Amino acid sequence: MQSMGEGAYIMEKLGSGQSHIWRWVSERGLLVTTGDETLARYEALLTLNRPEVEDIIPADGSLFVVFRRGETVSADLRAALAGSVEGVPVVTGALHEIAVEYGGAAGPDLRELAEQAGMDAATYINRHTAVDYSVAFLGFQPGFPYLQGLPCALHARRRASPRIRVAAGSVAIGGTYTGIYPASGPGGWHIIGRTTATLFDPQRESPALLMAGDRVRFVPI
Repeated sequence: MQSMGEGAYIMEKLGSGQSHIWRWVSERGLLVTTGDETLARYEALLTLNRPEVEDIIPADGSLFVVFRRGETVSADLRAALAGSVEGVPVVTGALHEIAVEYGGAAGPDLRELAEQAGMDAATYINRHTAVDYSVAFLGFQPGFPYLQGLPCALHARRRASPRIRVAAGSVAIGGTYTGIYPASGPGGWHIIGRTTATLFDPQRESPALLMAGDRVRFVPI
């Protein structure tokens, strides 16, 4: 373990020459870079079920580990965070079919994105709905899913000028991800459709409809 200042340090991966940066970002929060191994390492930590850990939050290429007050990194947890995840199965979550109205007022950016991709709108919709996506992580808004699996031909940079208001349920594309806005508000992704599904409801036992590892299949209306 090598100190890097400002609460960060590098831990060599067990059995490999790679390294991960760990950074304490609060008294109880440890941010661990995980790259493409995020979901596999997330599953490994959930299986470990360490008592000192209060919560584990996956993000884009990292995990945020929240410790119970007064606890720190145990030897078992350190090994799980730094060790190889080769062979660790990524548990496939629930499959959610999300009905979407594409184009028109519900998807004002669809036609432009289709033209940029060299397709007509119908072909673009077919490409978007032909994939089962996986939820990489939640962020931006409560319950907002960042969905992996978007075909390369549909990748698009975020809008140069974000919208002041995006309607709740808007299905959007930003970079390599597609996602769904759970609530209305500002947003910089391209809007291609809208769903009536409720992505986040604080009154539900599980407020977020989608969780990391779940799968999503879009169904055109």
